[in-house]
Amino acid sequence: MSGRLPPRAASSDPYRHTRRLTPRDRLLLSWLAEHYLLSTRQITKALFPSDRSARLRLTLLHRITAVDRFVDTSAADSTQYLYALGPLGLRLHRDAYHDPDNPTAKAPRSSRSRADRILGSRKLRHLLGVNDFFTDLIAHTRTHPHARLHRWWSEQHTTNAYGAAGIQPDGHGIWTVDDTTVGFFLEHDNGTEPLGRVLAKLRAYQRVTEFGPRYPVLFRLPSRARERHLLDALAGIPTPMPIATAVHGADPAGRVWTLTSDPARLRHLHELPSDHGPHAATNPNRFTACDAETPRPP
Repeated sequence: MSGRLPPRAASSDPYRHTRRLTPRDRLLLSWLAEHYLLSTRQITKALFPSDRSARLRLTLLHRITAVDRFVDTSAADSTQYLYALGPLGLRLHRDAYHDPDNPTAKAPRSSRSRADRILGSRKLRHLLGVNDFFTDLIAHTRTHPHARLHRWWSEQHTTNAYGAAGIQPDGHGIWTVDDTTVGFFLEHDNGTEPLGRVLAKLRAYQRVTEFGPRYPVLFRLPSRARERHLLDALAGIPTPMPIATAVHGADPAGRVWTLTSDPARLRHLHELPSDHGPHAATNPNRFTACDAETPRPP
């Protein structure tokens, strides 16, 4: 019998590539678990110094199955991909949100099944619009060291946290500039609903103020005309929570927000009035100093 050892079989360990993941990679995977998908452009502006460095790293992450990618057929640039969790990414985030159209749906059998649900969602363009808002804020923090996005919660996360009041925001964030911290709920409007239905959402936000925070509700609208119609509809109507409007494409960190209660001047996001609400059992998601210790993107 030969004394030679047989050749080592190829590793079947599905986690073998985890050692190649950097903190930035893991942050990206956590975002994809929470927010379903991000485009090449969104990932680049939020995490990378250049298009080239982003493409190289994303190619590697795709090769080791951390992410799946799909050509964004609606983008003018044919090199634009949409990224979702790949097999490795989903193994590392087994509690990822799985279906933007049906939050109670059974978990998919594979990352590809999950991606098929996301790409086939009627909310796809809406999801990308919401994620554009938050990645713009993160990109701002990379050049403004005194700014920080402490929370970036998805629709499902926010609904789970505040669903007792019946709200279903498109996202929730906590934003700090210097010593000023503002919480907010986002309503990303694509102009597909009648204004009456949009205004009806405010009743649930009013219920939140009875036991929780009084965060501004941000309406991000597709046109100046749509914004003007909403401001006209809310003129002179008092609400317990602030309401502010801006249009798509405007820098969300900038002086672009119009308060419905004081439309004479524009404000920065951190200048909007905000109240974290009472320290009480009815407000378990109250922002605290411990929440402020969130990792900053590189």
